[in-house]
Amino acid sequence: MQARMPATGDVVVLLSGTGSNLQALIDSTLTGDSPVRIAAVISNRSDAYGLQRARDAGIQTRSLDHKAFEGREAFDQALIELIDAFEPKLVVLAGFMRILSADFVRHYEGRLLNIHPSLLPKHKGMHTHQRALDAGDSEHGCTVHFVTEELDGGPLVVQAVVPVESGDSAQTLAQRVHTQEHRIYPLAVRWFVEGRLILGEQGALLDGQLLAASGHLIRT
Repeated sequence: MQARMPATGDVVVLLSGTGSNLQALIDSTLTGDSPVRIAAVISNRSDAYGLQRARDAGIQTRSLDHKAFEGREAFDQALIELIDAFEPKLVVLAGFMRILSADFVRHYEGRLLNIHPSLLPKHKGMHTHQRALDAGDSEHGCTVHFVTEELDGGPLVVQAVVPVESGDSAQTLAQRVHTQEHRIYPLAVRWFVEGRLILGEQGALLDGQLLAASGHLIRT
């Protein structure tokens, strides 16, 4: 009799750009004990470098041009069909530069994660590093959260906090945050695939315990 393999979880990653967070996820799956299996990487841009990263790792890729569709709902419906063909346990947004419709978000409720380069709820939206500097914040960081209909809303799963240093530019701060993104996103994805992380009615739960509003906090 063969020993049973531990349960694996298929993940579909959506991206629009270079895919550095995808690379961190790919690298994390190469460790022998990872239960995470990236089934496919899908982009709304056929020239996204992230697709090349996926191909280099032997992962299936698809692209779906949003400009070929009449409006967001039609694109999102086609995207749902494309994703669901892979029957993923989890959908991961890794720099997917499209605002998703309410129908899309509801379809994947409880199994859709995003990463945002700030300590949510601070600095939702764009240009977070410059805004943290402009606000005189002493700390900055990144957040993995479940996606809900509210933009950059949704229960927080894990946050990594970095210090803002005197003399920081938006670029140096971004670099420090990116390093942490590449730590916490694979961690959250693994927790989900292992069944340790779920979205409950009150918020995100890890190992059956309701997480604090800030999620699981990691200080660097």
